[in-house]
Amino acid sequence: MPSLDFKLEKKHFRQFYDQHLDALEEAKETFAALARSLLKQVPGLQLSKIEARVKDREECIHKFQSKYLLQLESAQQPYSIEEHVTDLIGLRIVCLYEDEVHRIKKVLSEHFEVIDTTDKSASLESTEGEFGYKGLHLDLRLGAARRGLPEYAAYADARVEVQIRTIIQDSWSVLDHQIKYKKSIPGSLKRRINTLAALFELADREFREIRDATAQELAEAESPNAYQELEAEEQPGSPPPHASAAASDKAHADSALAATAAAARGHQLDAFGFLRIANHFFNGFEFTPHKVDSFTQEINSFRPGLTRTGFNQSMRTHVSTVKDYKKHFEQQHAGDTMSPYEVIRHCMYLSDKRSFQHLLGADMRQAFERWLAAPQDTAPAH
Repeated sequence: MPSLDFKLEKKHFRQFYDQHLDALEEAKETFAALARSLLKQVPGLQLSKIEARVKDREECIHKFQSKYLLQLESAQQPYSIEEHVTDLIGLRIVCLYEDEVHRIKKVLSEHFEVIDTTDKSASLESTEGEFGYKGLHLDLRLGAARRGLPEYAAYADARVEVQIRTIIQDSWSVLDHQIKYKKSIPGSLKRRINTLAALFELADREFREIRDATAQELAEAESPNAYQELEAEEQPGSPPPHASAAASDKAHADSALAATAAAARGHQLDAFGFLRIANHFFNGFEFTPHKVDSFTQEINSFRPGLTRTGFNQSMRTHVSTVKDYKKHFEQQHAGDTMSPYEVIRHCMYLSDKRSFQHLLGADMRQAFERWLAAPQDTAPAH
């Protein structure tokens, strides 16, 4: 029975904990497996990790003592420790981006009964001048449908605390625990801690915004009109894409817009400009992000300052010749093909043999030169 004897209740709790530890471990694994299964089905959601634990016995007692004991004793309210420790079973779900936290909450809320919610982010943001750990804590138990299933019967009344946080928030939490003094400290130290917390918060926001900006650039690069819009931008005196007819007429006479168009023509080749052009010449080929990124960097390393206009002109001027060579190459080498990347390498080599001589291997370059030098109806084998 509950009492006001803390020493006695500690003894009772230790007995309770030891008797139920195996069941708690089984419940922990069940909840973790269920969470992984549910979240695996969410499109586009990438998780860093899902961790599960049963709270340490003595840590439970310490938490009860620091959070509840004084209040209960002051009210002369008998207690048992296990009734107040609701996070014996805990899950930590770590995602990549801020906006995924509430997506995870939504999924879990559809399959679990939400007993309580603690939004650390909202609480912190409502306190001016304060920084610190952000995350979402949910106190859950199985939803009614699962509680009625035989395989979940043993866990029907079990509660689990789920902490949902980003990688950045998780890193802050880990490092924050290493700072032993945070409250009664000199103002200079407190400002440094707050500055550090603000940098973590900024990093979280910037990673999300970089993801969104990259997705927008990629969507524009892969849109059906991407190449036409790029060429329109590169025409002298042309207005921005989608401009009205009136704006178009004005643009041809407006020196400011002409300067803007000139600047667009001078854009250095980047991965998104590469995609706009490459997708036009190799429609239907799937250019993978890491290869595009590395290949664009390689091209730029041979010709620093190469613009997307220059790259586009090189492709337009030489792709027909290189495709003829591709046919010859594949006839002479049964089973071998030239990939779009190799076609682009040959086009860039033709556009500037000095700058791009090492974009082709020595054997490839020599074979290509022999083919270029030979009459095309009697082009030699490699």
